[in-house]
Amino acid sequence: MTKRALINVDYTYDFVATDGALTCGEPGQAIEAEIVKLTEAFIENDDYVVFAIDVHHEEDPHHPETKLFPPHNIIGTSGRDLFGDLARVYQDNRDKENVYYIDKTRYSAFAGTDLEIRLRERGIEEVHIVGVCTDICVLHTAVDAYNKGFNIVIHKDAVASFNGAGHEWALGHFTDTLGAKVE
Repeated sequence: MTKRALINVDYTYDFVATDGALTCGEPGQAIEAEIVKLTEAFIENDDYVVFAIDVHHEEDPHHPETKLFPPHNIIGTSGRDLFGDLARVYQDNRDKENVYYIDKTRYSAFAGTDLEIRLRERGIEEVHIVGVCTDICVLHTAVDAYNKGFNIVIHKDAVASFNGAGHEWALGHFTDTLGAKVE
């Protein structure tokens, strides 16, 4: 049986709430139930579940996103809190061996983190990716997973973006260029 992991990318207040600093708004809110359902199922199945959450320092002149986006997911702010019922799922399960929370400072959950090492240690061959934004952090995480040789599954009802055209383009790119399964 293939060992698998679920990577929850950036499903936080700043990216999802109506008044979030860099919000997907309604499209992000509409996927909450599916993300929660998948996360609970993976945890219950004893699969590895990763919460890969964007972190920034206020007015960091050296971070490339400072020039591209308004301040978001600033360390120590409620903008970094997991959004909606996913916060409860994490709180209820955070002490389990198969649940891991990582701070990430770049689009990809693999960039500058120990994610690949942790996946390899557990013999994981397949990564399932959910979260926001489909065409930014989800996409870059998927590209790195592809380049590292993982099989990729994108849950189309559990990803969203503030850019509708970008979202649709990324869904096609996952299958056409990365060989991912989009289900």
